Amino acid sequence: MQLTETHRPTLDQALEAIRTRAYWSPHPEHPKAYGDSAPADGLAAFEALRGSRFELDQPGTDDWTGGEVSPYGPELGIEYPHPDLDVLLPAMRAGMGAWREAGPEMRALVCVEILSRISARTHEFAHAVMHTSGQAFMMAFQAGGPHAQDRGLEAVAYAYAEQTRTPTAAEWSKPQGKRDPLELRKTFTTAGRGIALLIGCNTFPTWNGYPGLFASLATGNPVLVKPHPRAVLPLALTVRVAREVLSEAGFDPNLVCLAAERPGEGIAKTLAVRPEIKIIDYTGSTGFGDWLEANARQAQVYTEKAGVNTVVIDSTDNYKGMLSNLAFSLSLYSGQMCTTPQNLLISRDGITTDVGPKSYDEVVADIAASVGGLLGDDARANALLGALVNPDVKGRLEAASGLGEVALPSRKITNPDFPDAVVRTPVVVKLDGAKPDAESVYLSECFGPVSFAVAVDSTADALELLRRTVRDKGAMTVGAYTTSTETERAIEDICLEESAQLSLNLTGGVYVNQTAAFSDFHGSGGNPAANAALCDGAFVSNRFRVVEVRRQA
Repeated sequence: MQLTETHRPTLDQALEAIRTRAYWSPHPEHPKAYGDSAPADGLAAFEALRGSRFELDQPGTDDWTGGEVSPYGPELGIEYPHPDLDVLLPAMRAGMGAWREAGPEMRALVCVEILSRISARTHEFAHAVMHTSGQAFMMAFQAGGPHAQDRGLEAVAYAYAEQTRTPTAAEWSKPQGKRDPLELRKTFTTAGRGIALLIGCNTFPTWNGYPGLFASLATGNPVLVKPHPRAVLPLALTVRVAREVLSEAGFDPNLVCLAAERPGEGIAKTLAVRPEIKIIDYTGSTGFGDWLEANARQAQVYTEKAGVNTVVIDSTDNYKGMLSNLAFSLSLYSGQMCTTPQNLLISRDGITTDVGPKSYDEVVADIAASVGGLLGDDARANALLGALVNPDVKGRLEAASGLGEVALPSRKITNPDFPDAVVRTPVVVKLDGAKPDAESVYLSECFGPVSFAVAVDSTADALELLRRTVRDKGAMTVGAYTTSTETERAIEDICLEESAQLSLNLTGGVYVNQTAAFSDFHGSGGNPAANAALCDGAFVSNRFRVVEVRRQA
């Protein structure tokens, strides 16, 4: 495999991109970029997987398991190998020595080859993501394809940069005056910690899974992929591609394996405390994330949990643009993103805008009207909303209307291609921030297409509530609209002090719930929503250690 000639330029460009933070991506966002036959070929490849056994030829298979049902209705009917952990985990460790000796550059180039092959099959992966997450096809194509691949490559670049900070060898000579100097020959080798466990999520299996997977693999660790039971296929395909590339490059394919679980088995909890597991990546609920941090003491644990994302609406010089931007942010993928805004903090005395003053009621009504207008056409609504990923989201949505005055009721939409899909528009509920019973509502995460327009006494009160929310509950994103330099500075200070990523006055085609690999940090790792950021040096640097050997010269 001519990995250096083929992929070293891509690795170099990725290293430059994380240095400059400029826009760059080697993975095309547009479906037509993959060739005229790619859409049909990708769909055919996906359909061929349905109703079959997903062979991986990994050791320790003691059973077969499955049961994925598309949020759009169809059963996938795919069975995956179930692992005997006492057989599989030792087999995964067996290849660590050769993988360590390969060094940071070869490991990085193998990872880039894996991503390149995944990229070539983006259409197939898009259908797999769509029918396990409920994302609409275009979002599944982009977020589950090129954007996920970008995040994986970003992790590879950071891993390479951190591992190559230290030279591989050094001649050491310490003068001793009239005596001969003390001389040593030293070597420095980056060594992985051990087996890494990736616990996949239901909503973004590849986007949230690839950073940890490739960060661990590139730093010398075998990776055991434990997908969410409702979203196995995208990560199973990833494991299959990784195993093929590793084998062709002369490495043990068992460096990457799959751990599919039986219904209700809870294999993640069992794996998380096994002594062989040294690294854990997890995206999901706060409850299990907290449990991992408290109990998986033998492992380095990276978590992305839940937060309460907040937007402060103080004033704007582009009222129409603000409304449009917020409407899209609240609607995209039915609010089933860890970055979707939940609480909109608005002074009960209203705000100033470029079209005159607007009362609290007017602002909320206009946000509701903007969401309604965006989703008024059912075809466009289906393309933006996708499907509700599971019954829990539907239950929260239906319960939200009883939490306060409904400014925008949710409505049911039929998807003509998938009549069994559960598609709902967002609900916006008005809450009085001064009432104690309302606080328990808006200070809890309500994952899904639910947003609260919280009336506060003043912008100062909004800022205090913002600080308390980030500090106590965490936030993946913070948004703000203001024309006041003083207010802008105050919001920025809060986000710096409480470690939250801030988007100010977004009125165009960039949204608070979207981030770009190589440039934007996803999460900060500094508030309760997540203990890691995608991606920075800290995300990769503790996945390996530098082991020194000293010899007498």
